[in-house]
Amino acid sequence: MKRRMKERRLTMTVPEAARALGVGRNQGYEAAKRREIPTIRIGNRIVVPVLAFQRLLKGDGKGA
Repeated sequence: MKRRMKERRLTMTVPEAARALGVGRNQGYEAAKRREIPTIRIGNRIVVPVLAFQRLLKGDGKGA
């Protein structure tokens, strides 16, 4: 029997990113609008790439 690799999400929602930062939903969307949180738009959805978000938190300057 083959083992399935645990599937990891590549993106998170802006509210999820805001919670991870300890700020409110509206503050998260404002930070995304100011490009303080890396985002990509897919249709009408705005999502945060997990790897870019993690790099942002590490402070290596390669958030987007």
